[in-house]
Amino acid sequence: MSALRWGRGAAGLRWALWPAGCPCLLAEEGALRGIWGRRRSSASPCEQDRRKDWGHVELLEVLEARARQLQADHVSELTEKRVDVARLPEAGSSQPPRKAQAGVEPALGLSGRWARKLDKEKRVMQKRKQQLEMKLQQREEQRARKQQLRVEPRLLSRQLAARLQQWLLHTPGSPWEEQLDWLLQQAPWRLHGEEQGPADSRARTRSEGQQQRLLAFLQCCVLADQLALAHHVLVMQHGRARQQRGLTLPMYNAVLHGWARKGSFKELVYVFFMLKDAGFSPDLLSYAAALQCMGRLDQDASTIQRCLKQMAQDGLQLQELFTSVALCKEDQGALLSAVRKAAPTFSPPQPPLLSSQVNTSPLLRDIYDKDCPASYPRQHLPLKMLKGLFQEQLSVEMATTVTVASVEKAPSLTKEVLQARKTLQGLRVRWEAELCQVLRETKANEARAAREGRPSLFPYLCLLSEGEFAGLLLQTLQALPPQGESLLSLAQQLGLRVFNRHVVQRKQLSDEVRVLERRYVKYLRLLAADSRVVVSRLPRQHWEALGAPEAPHEQPWPLPVVVQLGKQLAEVLVQTVKMPGRLAERQGACKLIPVLYHVYSFRSFRQIGILKPHPAFMQLLATAAERTMTFEAAEVPMLCPPLPWTSPHSGAFLLSPTKLMRSMEGTTQHQRLLEACPPTELHGALDALTQLGNCAWRVNGRVLDLVLKLFTAKGCPRLGVPAPPSEAPRPPQSRLPRGASPEHKAELRRELARCLKVAREMHSLRTDALYRLSLAQHLRHRVFWLPHNMDFRGRTYPCPPHFNHLGSDLARSLLEFAQGRPLGPHGLDWLKVHLVNLTGLKKRESLQARLAFADEVMKDILDSADRPLTGRKWWMEADEPWQALACCMEIAQAVRAGDPATHVSHFPVHQDGSCNGLQHYAALGRDSVGAASVNLVPSDLPQDVYSGVATQVEVFRRQDAERGVQVAQVLEGFISRKVVKQTVMTVVYGVTRYGGRLQIEKRLRELSDFPQVWLPRLYPTLNLSPSLQHWLAESARLIARTGSAVEWVTPLGIPVIQPYHQDAKVLINGGIQSLTFSNSGDTSQKPNILKQKNGFPPNFIHSLDSSHMMLTALHCYRKGLTFVSVHDCFWTHAADVPIMNQVCREQFVRLHSQPILHDLSRFLVERFCSGPRVKKVRVARLLDMLLSVPKTGSFNLEQVKHSTYFFS
Repeated sequence: MSALRWGRGAAGLRWALWPAGCPCLLAEEGALRGIWGRRRSSASPCEQDRRKDWGHVELLEVLEARARQLQADHVSELTEKRVDVARLPEAGSSQPPRKAQAGVEPALGLSGRWARKLDKEKRVMQKRKQQLEMKLQQREEQRARKQQLRVEPRLLSRQLAARLQQWLLHTPGSPWEEQLDWLLQQAPWRLHGEEQGPADSRARTRSEGQQQRLLAFLQCCVLADQLALAHHVLVMQHGRARQQRGLTLPMYNAVLHGWARKGSFKELVYVFFMLKDAGFSPDLLSYAAALQCMGRLDQDASTIQRCLKQMAQDGLQLQELFTSVALCKEDQGALLSAVRKAAPTFSPPQPPLLSSQVNTSPLLRDIYDKDCPASYPRQHLPLKMLKGLFQEQLSVEMATTVTVASVEKAPSLTKEVLQARKTLQGLRVRWEAELCQVLRETKANEARAAREGRPSLFPYLCLLSEGEFAGLLLQTLQALPPQGESLLSLAQQLGLRVFNRHVVQRKQLSDEVRVLERRYVKYLRLLAADSRVVVSRLPRQHWEALGAPEAPHEQPWPLPVVVQLGKQLAEVLVQTVKMPGRLAERQGACKLIPVLYHVYSFRSFRQIGILKPHPAFMQLLATAAERTMTFEAAEVPMLCPPLPWTSPHSGAFLLSPTKLMRSMEGTTQHQRLLEACPPTELHGALDALTQLGNCAWRVNGRVLDLVLKLFTAKGCPRLGVPAPPSEAPRPPQSRLPRGASPEHKAELRRELARCLKVAREMHSLRTDALYRLSLAQHLRHRVFWLPHNMDFRGRTYPCPPHFNHLGSDLARSLLEFAQGRPLGPHGLDWLKVHLVNLTGLKKRESLQARLAFADEVMKDILDSADRPLTGRKWWMEADEPWQALACCMEIAQAVRAGDPATHVSHFPVHQDGSCNGLQHYAALGRDSVGAASVNLVPSDLPQDVYSGVATQVEVFRRQDAERGVQVAQVLEGFISRKVVKQTVMTVVYGVTRYGGRLQIEKRLRELSDFPQVWLPRLYPTLNLSPSLQHWLAESARLIARTGSAVEWVTPLGIPVIQPYHQDAKVLINGGIQSLTFSNSGDTSQKPNILKQKNGFPPNFIHSLDSSHMMLTALHCYRKGLTFVSVHDCFWTHAADVPIMNQVCREQFVRLHSQPILHDLSRFLVERFCSGPRVKKVRVARLLDMLLSVPKTGSFNLEQVKHSTYFFS
């Protein structure tokens, strides 16, 4: 049986059944070795050794069987011969012949040699078998030990290690509190910073990245209830001297707090042993963890007293545990319980009421002056309706996604469509099950990696269920465009969505949602139209007065962790999701093909990996024609007023995490600056963002109907309605003709590349419009709000990206104020002026001339409102056609109302700054000439700086044309205000000469009759305040050369730092592609000197225009106005335009009446020229530059208050 057992294969069976008389045994052994030698195995070396040895054992059994067969055959043959010989003498002798006896002995002797040899081989093989079994047992035990989670640390300090071992071996029954007392009294046996860190900046960056990932891993383990795993990884990292140098005190504290919450004192002491062994001294967080644990275990007072005494000896104050350490309510209760056991009379310091703290900036004195009366506006909805809207929004955010019906034309439900939908639904059910299975396997693999002491993705995969991960992946698959998406971009999106879902789930599982409900209902009493409040306050002040500060916020994951997690999920999606190659056949009878392919493509001269859906899948989606789209909850406008901004991490959406200051993912410097800033310094920005978000909106249904009519047809690119993909240009030939010349082939390739580029652009524009219009249709009969945040310069932006008032002309035309206001005596005039401004026809005319022009074309205005697509279509010739059409409709309603003054208008009227960046430059430098050119000086007619520059350029062009310059001759008749406007506008924002040339060339190419010629010449445009711009740029260059990024504080107190640093490459290995991406936005890298220099002048001006906008917003809010802005374009009701204009001018004058440049110089000197660095040559040059503030002119700022066209 053993021979047959070995001979399951054909070769083995042949060996077992070989007949007698076969070749000699040596030949058999050689053949056997040949068979075994040709086998290939992918097993591990251990497995191969085991198979080899078991093969030898089985071979020995085969040889034994063969020997017995030979022995039996030989003995029977000898017996026959012996019988024959015995018969020869037929005499009566009874003894056998001697020859016969002698003939048996050699055979028996041969059999004995084989037996001895086989016995020897058997003994050897049994010995080897025993050794193999012992070896395998040892390896299994070693593997089991690796899988076991270690608790006891391996310490490098001999004193600490001896103390721990002595305690464990000789006094195991003694309380662990004594060990903690002894540990806290011990000074670190070495300081953690004694070892020199990596000198190379790349190595230092790599080390910092590893530290961030390990800290995030430990924190995530604690959150995912994998504390034992976090402790195990920390023990493994600590036990290796090289890895221990990379550990930080927050890592130990993270595990300490985990054990403290569980009340596990023994494990907590183990972490304190490691903390001391690593050369750290406990900080406030460490002591807070120890005291929390004691409070939960109800330790005796003497132990707690010794701990508090040691904390005082370390220079840490007891009160700081309650003021400087961010703890949840439960942890604070355990901490207070422990402290009061040692000091029964202790009372924690009460946090100061945030609502009582007041910003003291002179620019905001009037805003926060309690003596000045304020008439803050309310929402137009009653309290009951607002409560219902809050519940709807809460449900949306708890679901984390919103499903919206698409506005694409719905197909007829044919048999083919129904079959495609059924097939797609079946595939999704199967995909979800397979994804869940693969995710479980992936989680198991990551768990094994973590048990080996390496930080892995295991705790992150535990934050959501497999079903939630599968739903997220299928949602991502549904939204992929036909041309695919970058793997890096997709990985980042997936990682961030997992983080957002995790944050929302944590809030649901805790008590935060119930606390939020109670607090928000009270907050609505301030905003509701039918409620009364005793004290009229700003929304932030009212919210802060309602209760204690919010719970500690969730720290964002490091960007490498986000990308690695998203990459892992994307790879699971690629490897799992498959579909039949032919959908008409049964799945079992058809080969499965991947739905996603990983390919490489060149984009902007860089090769990137792309995940591209299979054309068959895209065809299935197109046939099924499922007209629904899924958005993240934070991508859709809110259904209730946003939370007021109260801190850098609290505001806007109810549950979804939102940054106060938007920045590149992975950048932490802005958040650190905001958190280090005194809370009162941010009040102006927080209140302005809250005010902008509290503006209620609604959809302009009349305009939406017209846009949808064009969109569902073939679009209208001239009016900004993108055409469908079917209208994309087709290449003339799909294949290269035979015998074509190289020039012809190159031309065909260029044409094909151009068609593909145009098709991709058309698809992108169409998708963007589809998202916007679908959301508009979804919110058609609803009131909604747009929460705001800001960039690092203070410029404000709506948080929902797809549908807001910051978009194109089409996007702006779809929105109007939800709260209407009667036009009043002058509202209709402002509507007419606004309409003429939108046409762009009377830019250099007075307001009276614009009003007269509007009256002249009133018939065209009414015709546009009544018959927009079938009439004279006057509105289509405007610079902003859709907004002009919406304004025509509003004017028609007002004119046809019996009394226009009583007409309730929801239409927003704009007042736009006259090249606002140049206005700030002129005001800073008190430049009278520049001020006059940008309407800071009163005048009868508006001064159009763009037209002035165009006139100047035309003079230069005419001179060149007379000298025979060909390009100047070609440009005759094409130099216009529109051509030079963008370049003039961006000169102040740091556009380079090359960039300005590209801008002008692009504007010229847009002209239908412009000849396609190359433009090698760029005429000078504008040179305003050169000394001021040079001072800012040179100061930034010298600051960057000292190794620091440029920082400053805006007049409203917002801390700003420029995020321009040298690129730090981050590599994520493994999988279908190794990802390398740049992280250039953090302070750990050296600053990029060129970007710091070029960016400072425009960024500083942007911080000024954002300060002006926020001041205007706050003062308009105080006066009861509805106000929103698009940077330097201010919106309000037509009836309130005069009040807004007055506030706008007053705040501009107040802003620039401050010593802005001298304050900036003083701040930069204190920040970059103080301390011992002053002796350095570079810092000395910087100090000289910063102190040489440019001299200003004699322009009188008070003139701005009387300038009609400053904002118009």
